[in-house]
Amino acid sequence: MGGNEDDLCAFADHPQHPMAWTDRPLVPGDGPLLEQATLGNLNWREQRFTGRDVEVRPEFRHYAQMVRERGDFGFVAERGGEPIGVVWAQLLPAGDPGYGFVDESTPKVSLWVREDSRGQGVGKVLLRRLQREAIDRRWARLSLSVEAGNQARRLYASEGFEPVAGREADGVMVWHPDALSAAVGVNSSGRSTSALATGKSL
Repeated sequence: MGGNEDDLCAFADHPQHPMAWTDRPLVPGDGPLLEQATLGNLNWREQRFTGRDVEVRPEFRHYAQMVRERGDFGFVAERGGEPIGVVWAQLLPAGDPGYGFVDESTPKVSLWVREDSRGQGVGKVLLRRLQREAIDRRWARLSLSVEAGNQARRLYASEGFEPVAGREADGVMVWHPDALSAAVGVNSSGRSTSALATGKSL
């Protein structure tokens, strides 16, 4: 079901295409979506946790809380008005760190795509959208964690995320803005020169 980058970009000119989607900024009211996404990420391999776990367990519930005042940001992919994916970055405090936490000045990234929309480039475009926003906000780096065996690791590596020395067992990876140039092309102002990286639609 996937396609090459030319195919993905072409959908932007055909909004009625069945695979077409648009993105919008994440807002505080998207908490239920973040709960759904967090649960999906936790259960990527098998059913290990429940929605209740995400609601009450401290190590999970912070992922469903978007706090603009501390600098959190993200984007939602929608098709036909329904969310099909979401990417978000949080500045979690040292006293309540998440998986992949590096420090309080490094936004921690989470990415989820609905099962029926995977393999269509949604995750890649969302991730690039977030990277462009990080550049605009002048963040020095982004971090995340991915469990061993999760195919998402290949996506992150292809988009410039690199393992953190000494934390390989935890799957911690970090991305620096310079890595985006190799992936999508960024001019001297930090603006992307790739149509795919706009993330407006597929």
